[in-house]
Amino acid sequence: MKIIFVCHGNICRSPMAEFIFRHLAEESGVSDEYIVDSAGVSSEENGNDIYPPAKRILRAKGIPFSSHRAHRITDAEFSENDLVIALDSSNYRNLVRRFGNDPKIRMLLDRDVDDPWYTDDFEKAFDDIFQGCKNLLSGLKS
Repeated sequence: MKIIFVCHGNICRSPMAEFIFRHLAEESGVSDEYIVDSAGVSSEENGNDIYPPAKRILRAKGIPFSSHRAHRITDAEFSENDLVIALDSSNYRNLVRRFGNDPKIRMLLDRDVDDPWYTDDFEKAFDDIFQGCKNLLSGLKS
């Protein structure tokens, strides 16, 4: 199954979700069942790495991550992925506006994951994303 997490610029929440989900899948022994990526709805951060405070929280929580290059989700990525997971309702609406009301577009949680770029609360963003990824993985496994 192919999953892509989508936030605004692809430098904070969606790469955090990508690496958290991979870590949880690895811990559960099902990592070979998933191909996981991330993207943004905007191209303004194209080419940038994960935002340093997001890296710090991943490192502090023991979540392995690798080099990353932010990019806007492509038509091909949308077509190739089984699930397109939005991190907030604005991203969800942008995805629906661009790709149509496709059932593979879903929210990670039943509410927004606040953007830590604006709130500076990377701990809360991490906790929300971790819980959302845990719930998603559990739902997919059952």
